[in-house]
Amino acid sequence: MNFLFEQTTDGNTYFSWLMSGLLWTLVLWVTAGIAAFIIGLVIGSFRTAPSLILQAIGRCYVQIFRNIPLIVQAFLWYFVFPEIVPASFGNYIKSVPPPWASFVPAVIALSLYTASRVAEQIRAGIKALPDGQLKAGHALGMSTFQSYRMVLIPQALRITVPTLTSEALGLLKNTSVALTIGLLELTAQAQQINEFTFKTFGAFGSATVIYLVTALLVYQVAALIERLVEIPGTSTTASRG
Repeated sequence: MNFLFEQTTDGNTYFSWLMSGLLWTLVLWVTAGIAAFIIGLVIGSFRTAPSLILQAIGRCYVQIFRNIPLIVQAFLWYFVFPEIVPASFGNYIKSVPPPWASFVPAVIALSLYTASRVAEQIRAGIKALPDGQLKAGHALGMSTFQSYRMVLIPQALRITVPTLTSEALGLLKNTSVALTIGLLELTAQAQQINEFTFKTFGAFGSATVIYLVTALLVYQVAALIERLVEIPGTSTTASRG
């Protein structure tokens, strides 16, 4: 792995290329993750709302964005979207300098795709609650919106933390799709190093280790959060005790 610290044509080292790729991967992951969580929370609530119209909106969203491959969605936002909007807006999008020209479409694609999966987790969490929760909220004088915001969603989030952890790890790995539209994230940098040095094993092996370490750190943080928000009496440890 000594080649990683050799000087490159731009005066940096191959290791710094990997670190730059890791930085873009993390920025993309955090940005898309926040957006996906917010959208997924709304859509998941729509899926269980008393309104048939909101249920239909939520169902359509999930079916569309979950069933179109992520890489196709990235291509649509990067290549197709600028061509179908008004010419002035399309030309503005095309004039955006890199890496933002690739970063923004990648964020949109990852956010919308992941949100469709998060929505199903939220829906499952709300459905797991007793049926009387919403009625109890109404009995206390709350509106449906207030009942969801103050009663149903907080409980559903505590139930779905383990599955949301899996979605977060999945999103971290899915950021590699951004290389197909020109964003120099971690996988793209490994590919670039391979093209410059022809050291395939070293380049992609290093990227693999970085992905693994990052994912393990995310998992440990998520496990800590899971323990903090765990509903008393629901853990397997408690049940065995």
